[in-house]
Amino acid sequence: MGALLGLVALLLVPLLLIGLVLGLLGAFLKVAFVVLTLPFRIVGGLLKGVFGLVAGLLGGVFGLAMGGAGLLVGLLVLVGVFVLLPLAPLLLIGAVIWLALKAFSPAAVRPV
Repeated sequence: MGALLGLVALLLVPLLLIGLVLGLLGAFLKVAFVVLTLPFRIVGGLLKGVFGLVAGLLGGVFGLAMGGAGLLVGLLVLVGVFVLLPLAPLLLIGAVIWLALKAFSPAAVRPV
C-alpha cells in the first residue's frame, strides 16, 4: 500500500510542478501583456476624452441651432395659419380681379 502511494506521489509531484510553472508563466504573460498595452490604453483614454468633449460641445451647439431653427419654423407656421389663412378669401378675390383686368387690357405691342 505504501509503495502504491509512493508511485502516485512520484507521478503527481511532477504534474503539480508543471502546473505551477505553467500557471506562473500564464500570470507572467498576462502581466506582460497589460504592461505592454498600457501606453496605448492611456493614449486611447485621453483621445476618447478629448474627442468626446469636442463632440459633446459640437452636439450641444448643433442642438441649440436646430432648436432655434425649429422655433423659427414653428413661428412661421403659426403666422401662416393665424394671419394668412383668414386672408385667403381676400387674396383670391384680388387675384380674380387682377386676372380680369389683365384679360381686358390691350396687349402691349413689342417691336421686333
